[in-house]
Amino acid sequence: QVQLVESGGGLVQPGGSLRLSCAASGSTVANYAIGWFRQAPGKARQGVSCISPSHESTYYSDSVKGRFTISRDNASNTVNTVWLQMNSLKPEDTAVYYCAAEGPYYHCSGWPLRRGDYWGQGTQVTVSS
Repeated sequence: QVQLVESGGGLVQPGGSLRLSCAASGSTVANYAIGWFRQAPGKARQGVSCISPSHESTYYSDSVKGRFTISRDNASNTVNTVWLQMNSLKPEDTAVYYCAAEGPYYHCSGWPLRRGDYWGQGTQVTVSS
C-alpha cells in the first residue's frame, strides 16, 4: 500500500514558477515509480512526468520538456518525496495535478498510458494574469 499527498499548487502569473510536492509513504514505496498526471476541465488526462525508483529513468511530455523538472528524495525506504519544479508556466498548464505511483520496479516507459496503482487527491494549478 502506498499513500500519496500532493501540495504546492496555487495561482501564478504566466512566466512564473511553482513547485509541487508529493509525499509518498508505504513499506514498498522505494520500489515504485512516481510521477504526475494533469487534467484540465473538458480535456483528457495527460501524463506529465515520471521518475523511476532509483532515479535512472525520467519521462517528460513534449509540452513540458525543458520547463518542468522532476526530482526525488529516497532518503527512507518507507517515505519518499517527489517534486515537480515548474518554470515558465503558461495558461495551458492550468489543470489539477495528480501524483501517481506505479510498480514495483516500473521505470516510466509509456507513462502517459499507465493507469497508476495509487493516486493522490490532486492539487489545482492555475496560470492566469
